[in-house]
Amino acid sequence: MAVLIIKNIGTEGPGTIEDFLTREDIAFTIVDLSAGEVPPHLENFDTLLIMGGPMAVYEMDKYPHLMIGSRLIREAMNRDMKILGVCLGAQMVAYCLGSGVYPGPGEETGWFSIELTGEGLKDPLMRKLAMHPRVGDFWRKFKVFHWHGDTFDLPLSSVLLAGSERYKNQAFRYGDKVYGFQFHIEVTKDMTLEWFEDRPERDSLMKETEKIYEEYAGRAMNFYKAFFRKR
Repeated sequence: MAVLIIKNIGTEGPGTIEDFLTREDIAFTIVDLSAGEVPPHLENFDTLLIMGGPMAVYEMDKYPHLMIGSRLIREAMNRDMKILGVCLGAQMVAYCLGSGVYPGPGEETGWFSIELTGEGLKDPLMRKLAMHPRVGDFWRKFKVFHWHGDTFDLPLSSVLLAGSERYKNQAFRYGDKVYGFQFHIEVTKDMTLEWFEDRPERDSLMKETEKIYEEYAGRAMNFYKAFFRKR
């Protein structure tokens, strides 16, 4: 197994995903398209991750590296690879599946709940995310970390796995190997501190992060175990 991780901006890396892959001794390569790095051929990988960024899918004329990322996603789908898109990455996956991507009803920033749909309740990987890592009980509704203002239409033939009060499409699956998460499953404490350094809500957000982070990171690790080991 080998994982290719695509960054769309330097500050939005794989976070806890990298921690998991390192701990499990799973080979991975990180490529920052925004820095002009050239991605390797996909034939040496079985999994593709597309991370987030502040740019928008409909701004490809301003950010041509998004076109490179989109081509990678389409090729990965043709190769039947596992794919996980996070935030902007999820929007790019939806776009590559023919869906529209556009501004949402307003910025959704911070720790807000998502709720699993009926399909989400049946999905074995989402069930891992919904399981409390210490107590072991199952939560249909739980908090995740958001930082986005755009949304997307649900791709044709995909299934909606989770939504939030403000944004209906928070998680989806296409086939059995492609997942898109509008929220940031990968976030670390250091990432939140860096992202919100100059924002007025920084102190209140970091207080909530301290309270919820251990549980959230545990949920993420349980998802990674299932996602990266799934054939």
